[in-house]
Amino acid sequence: MERKSLKKNKNGLNGEISVPGDKSISHRSIMFGSIAEGTTTVSNFLLGDDCLSTISCFRKLGVEMEQNEEQVIIHGKGLKNLQEPKEILDVGNSGTTIRLLTGILSGLNFHSTLIGDSSIGKRPMTRVVKPLKEMGAQIDGRDNGNFTPLSVRGGKLRSITYQLPVASAQVKSAILFAGLQANGTTTVKEKAPTRDHTERMIKRFGGDIHVSDAGIEITGGQHLQGAEIHVPGDISSAAFFLVAGCIIPNSRIVLNNVGLNPTRTGIIDVLQQMGANIEVIPDSEDSFEPTGTIIVSTSSLHSTTIGGDIIPRLIDEIPIIALLATQASGTTVIKDAHELKVKETNRIDTVVNELKKLGANIEATEDGMIIHGRTDLTASTVQSHGDHRIGMMLAMAAQISEGEMQLEDSAAISVSYPTFFSDLKKLENE
Repeated sequence: MERKSLKKNKNGLNGEISVPGDKSISHRSIMFGSIAEGTTTVSNFLLGDDCLSTISCFRKLGVEMEQNEEQVIIHGKGLKNLQEPKEILDVGNSGTTIRLLTGILSGLNFHSTLIGDSSIGKRPMTRVVKPLKEMGAQIDGRDNGNFTPLSVRGGKLRSITYQLPVASAQVKSAILFAGLQANGTTTVKEKAPTRDHTERMIKRFGGDIHVSDAGIEITGGQHLQGAEIHVPGDISSAAFFLVAGCIIPNSRIVLNNVGLNPTRTGIIDVLQQMGANIEVIPDSEDSFEPTGTIIVSTSSLHSTTIGGDIIPRLIDEIPIIALLATQASGTTVIKDAHELKVKETNRIDTVVNELKKLGANIEATEDGMIIHGRTDLTASTVQSHGDHRIGMMLAMAAQISEGEMQLEDSAAISVSYPTFFSDLKKLENE
């Protein structure tokens, strides 16, 4: 298990970086490129472990791809020309891959088996399996299909109208992928808006999808066409540097080509609410995903309450927001975040326990956490627990903690941000 020694930053973080491509969009670009007809070219693709797992799975389904550091070229086969895999489909640590891929496989007339690592083995699949079974797919697994390995025998699907019981872009996307193959029109209804990359990408690949207050409607039998995709920088990765720029003295960071999809920018709203020195400059270019430049500098922060409809817009950023709150005056409350319990780890308990090791005044609640600031932190031996976002949060905590921190299982960070430590070093050296 890889361990990294990290020390307090005494000079600030200064300079410009471009964070890696968005993980959610990178996953979907491979999926849509594979099920479309013709060639798809993807630039700024995230070469992280999770997205490479998606590439591996689709290659096993017979899709030819060429991959280098600059781009991925996908020779799409069309949905009905995917092939029954001769091997088990291993998604690694990627919840996005297994849930969305299950939706695709549900309409294909062959058998597949999906597995993942030990973390995936603990993540609930019923939320995806239930609606797909309602559409006619045959899916089984441990605990009646709630846990991997999953066995999928796809076939003829019928359309449904489905109310999502939890706010989940993964479940929504799985149903939409199945809906592309179902007879009739499938409708998905959300209690709160979740990230809409799937809906945007369907349009990008020439598909027809209707989004309104009544729900998201998609009609089966569509044929998608290959497209050119430029993946914007991942705002979930940028979030770690946005927070670092606020809480580390003498800092000013410029982040270029950051995705500004409004379903993902909750972190910017929270930073503004807490008094951050932050400037957002949208790009003028017309794109299927909005992008821009974000400039952040050392800030005097105050507490806030985070809950309700904003939670799906920042669910992946809550670990780093918790660190941010330790450096804000007053008491910050995070609520309505039950979904954190079924991420790569139980992120409520993990965030609280690891920050407590550093001296944070933080407590877990049933659906979030309460953080009392402002608190000076002291370095200790901490653990990512195999969760990339916990690892990056702790690495940024080291920047403001007295002493030398030992971060165990730091390699987990490569899941979404392979160049994290080199980008951090670049800003330290500016």
